Amino acid sequence: MVSIVTFAQEDHSNFESTLAIAKSQNKNVLLIFSGSDWCAPCMKLEKNVFQTEIFKTEAANNWIVFKADFPKKKANALPKEIQEQNDKLAEKYNRDGNFPFVLVIDSNGKVLGRTGFKNTTAQDYITELKSFSHSRS
Repeated sequence: MVSIVTFAQEDHSNFESTLAIAKSQNKNVLLIFSGSDWCAPCMKLEKNVFQTEIFKTEAANNWIVFKADFPKKKANALPKEIQEQNDKLAEKYNRDGNFPFVLVIDSNGKVLGRTGFKNTTAQDYITELKSFSHSRS
């Protein structure tokens, strides 16, 4: 017997549909490049900012979050199509291969601002991310 399970995700796995959702909700996209199983600053940012309740609330109200992960351990390998998509996103938005690398982009894919790891509070990080949206011309 084969069962197909579908479930809603807060972290979207298809970038094109993420942009469409952002457009329909009039939100920007928070594009996060991470090395979830090897990048210490990525793990620290995830724990100290992205997993906090204040960030989750702010993100739900302000952005559509898309994580482009680049794990190195075989056990954490992504499906081929997801990895190819993430590689294309890195080619377009993260040519220097910075990790973590966080961008705020509009629903058309235009970069409004970029940042990376900062040893700061979740609230200060949110304030910086919000400043990118407000500074667009």
